[in-house]
Amino acid sequence: MTVLLLLGVLALAIGGCICVVWAERGGPRWVHVVATLTRIAGEVLRSAGKHQRGSPNRSSGGDGD
Repeated sequence: MTVLLLLGVLALAIGGCICVVWAERGGPRWVHVVATLTRIAGEVLRSAGKHQRGSPNRSSGGDGD
């Protein structure tokens, strides 16, 4: 079941990337909508990753002791 879920997410990601490229070349309106949603999702994931990686509370201390 997990494999099917991951394959579905992968298919959506690949489809979104294809729509972004197609929209850049002047595809139909629905392609532009999907491309915009894909870009927004990418920005949300990128900002979430920055907040997660940039947290000041790190468990591995680098005091030099």
